[in-house]
Amino acid sequence: MAVRLHPHALERLQERGGTEQEVRLTVEAGEHFEAKFGRTGFRRNFPFAGTWQGKIYANRQIEAYAVQEGSDWVVITVIVKYF
Repeated sequence: MAVRLHPHALERLQERGGTEQEVRLTVEAGEHFEAKFGRTGFRRNFPFAGTWQGKIYANRQIEAYAVQEGSDWVVITVIVKYF
């Protein structure tokens, strides 16, 4: 199984502070759930212990929304949450 990121997902990662490695780990080993429009959502928490937009956070959550193409997953968009 390969995990590919759509250009839109790569742009969202830059805006929201996640990494490609975190997205891949989320799809490979995170919680999965049904999402709108026939997509699948994946969610996983990561230790962060850093600053994002001037605030200090201990954790970062990655939500990746993907479609399956054969045995591969194509990540369409990514949401990053800090807590």
